[in-house]
Amino acid sequence: MNALLEMQGISKHFTGVKALSDVSFTVAPGEIHALVGENGAGKSTLMKVLSGVYPHGSYDGAIVFDGEERRFRDIIDSEALGIIIIHQELALVPLMSIAENIFIANPPGRFGIIDRGAVHRRTQELLAKVGLNESPDTLITNIGVGKQQLVEIAKALSKKVRLLILDEPTASLSEKDSQALLDLLLEFKAQGIASILISHKLNEVSRVADRITVLRDGRTVDTLDCSDGAVEEDRIIRRMVDRDLEHRYPKREPKIGETIFRVSDWSAYHPLHTDRQMIRNVDFEVKRGEIVGIAGLMGAGRTEFAMSVFGRSYGQKITGRVEIEGREADVSTVRRAIDAGLAYVTEDRKHLGLLLAEDIRKNISLANLDRIAPGRVIDDVQELKVASDYRSRMRIRCHSVYQETGKLSGGNQQKVVLSKWLFTDPKVLILDEPTRGIDVGAKYEIYCIINELADSGRGVVVISSEMPELLGICDRICVMNEGAFVGEFPAAEATQEKIMRAIMRKGEARP
Repeated sequence: MNALLEMQGISKHFTGVKALSDVSFTVAPGEIHALVGENGAGKSTLMKVLSGVYPHGSYDGAIVFDGEERRFRDIIDSEALGIIIIHQELALVPLMSIAENIFIANPPGRFGIIDRGAVHRRTQELLAKVGLNESPDTLITNIGVGKQQLVEIAKALSKKVRLLILDEPTASLSEKDSQALLDLLLEFKAQGIASILISHKLNEVSRVADRITVLRDGRTVDTLDCSDGAVEEDRIIRRMVDRDLEHRYPKREPKIGETIFRVSDWSAYHPLHTDRQMIRNVDFEVKRGEIVGIAGLMGAGRTEFAMSVFGRSYGQKITGRVEIEGREADVSTVRRAIDAGLAYVTEDRKHLGLLLAEDIRKNISLANLDRIAPGRVIDDVQELKVASDYRSRMRIRCHSVYQETGKLSGGNQQKVVLSKWLFTDPKVLILDEPTRGIDVGAKYEIYCIINELADSGRGVVVISSEMPELLGICDRICVMNEGAFVGEFPAAEATQEKIMRAIMRKGEARP
């Protein structure tokens, strides 16, 4: 195999930590090469070495591209050779147009004057290549995340990409948008463009990858050849976590009691468009010790429902009744919802769930400061004790509770979010996409925590776009579409086919 890229014996140290140890990695021309591993395995660090974010001299080993050793000083050097990285956090300016974002660094023109006609024409050509039917003048803020991903790829094509690196490109996409993106990678492959795909979604990896390299603890442990057919997910998982996951989901014997949480005739309207009803006369309940899943497509109203109940943090003209432990609960504000025993773990932990620049200790205490602040002065000793306790209970992997939260892996950040809300001692916990963007090993730990919460007598609601996840951990699954519940199944009777058929009912009343 003539390699387009060879990374030879790459090692990278940070203070007190060896992030990469003698990693070797190759990519052939036109190959889709997947890079998988648990959070903290070294995937992103390796790609930052490749793209020049970590310049030559800050690591050991060699990068060979097109048969020549390369010593990148920064990302500009790697992009000049056609190595383009698209990070999970998209680097687009929301209030600039698609065309302006694509050519922000190098617009066509002469003598310092931008040729706006050429910008418009070339943007149209690039958007056609990625299958995006939008005007070049459309603002980024006015298009969805799936289309923003395509803009990033169009931007990469404008730089004459030869090796495209995508870090968790489908983490925030709907199933339809994810499939479209993967199909686009296959088209690029036919055109001779190589891709490196970093993803926790192993079904997607198996579908498109030619080879899969597994990293564990900063080392290369295996490269799997997919030329004879898709590699089984269980085999990939065993190599990632160095143990057999006999069952992807932990076993549990539910002990379900009386109704602990009931929502009756709940309606909510869009926060800006007052004539647009988002939640339609919803009735919903959860029993003590029960895990109830909410399934549905993107835009079905699941998050809107949860947020409108949790302190009316979404929507307007909200009506309906909430009962917790048989008594009407005041959920008119977030503070009152928390006091009533309700907690909501957002799907967007980075922007809405955590203060990434603050340490773990402060994040855990944030939702219940009254408990550690007698006389309105925070007791630092008590705060440290609480954070240390949750670090141990939730098995948060960190140097200390004084570590900056933004420097934790995705799975450990999610544990900090859970700790923050458990510190409020909720009776009912709503988890919105609790395992989004975290690896299979960390997912298993989160599932164990969810089981422990239910076993302690709490009511747990899980909103997830991954149907196998809902089928694996829930006692009952409710199906939502167009702001209404359209189906309900005990776990023993639920299947992906039944859930999809219920979704297709287009908002009929629950059977």
